[in-house]
Amino acid sequence: MKASMKILIAICIFFLLSIAVMAISILQNGIGGWDGRSVEKILGVPPEKAALADIEKLSKSEVMQLFYAASAPEFARVRGEYKAKILELGITRPLASLYTKYILGPGDWKGKAFYPFGRTEGWGYNLWEIPKDGKPRIIRCVRMKTFIGKSRLDDKDSFQLDYSPFNGGIDYFMKDEARRINDRLYICMGMVLPTGHRWNPSAFVLYDPTPWIGPDKE
Repeated sequence: MKASMKILIAICIFFLLSIAVMAISILQNGIGGWDGRSVEKILGVPPEKAALADIEKLSKSEVMQLFYAASAPEFARVRGEYKAKILELGITRPLASLYTKYILGPGDWKGKAFYPFGRTEGWGYNLWEIPKDGKPRIIRCVRMKTFIGKSRLDDKDSFQLDYSPFNGGIDYFMKDEARRINDRLYICMGMVLPTGHRWNPSAFVLYDPTPWIGPDKE
């Protein structure tokens, strides 16, 4: 068999496997939308007492239900720098950390920051950890526009993160949505082209806000 034919077969197999993995991942999100349970019912604790550990106990489908049950935050209250953690769920679990560490940006993704510079619109940036002189350093870049708008996943509003006004390449197509559990904890869905965008969102959490610092000078 010619080398070119072997390469073509390998590409086809990889493509089919990728489709299969994505299909399983979509099914693991659950079918039928919100089942009507409240945030408290899903987490097992009152929302104002919930912490990251309570969300990490949930399955992939339960995390989707949590997002459906939660509501958009008051826009003006979402400000500061938030720690972030991708939720490693379902069949794509082994790939989640690799994506945020090596593909998403210039370093190991550590968080997001927001500031409501207007009544209904603001902007923010991402936080990345990179090694410098043998020590970790946080850099602040990859900005996004923020606003409250209709979700791509259901008929409710979400806190929207739109990267297209400030970025090119794959980041241009990246959209995130966040909903409030409490003022220290948000359940979020990231939508990027390689993972299926809104048909297969990647769940992550924002938590423990600290004051806004501002992006690095470019």
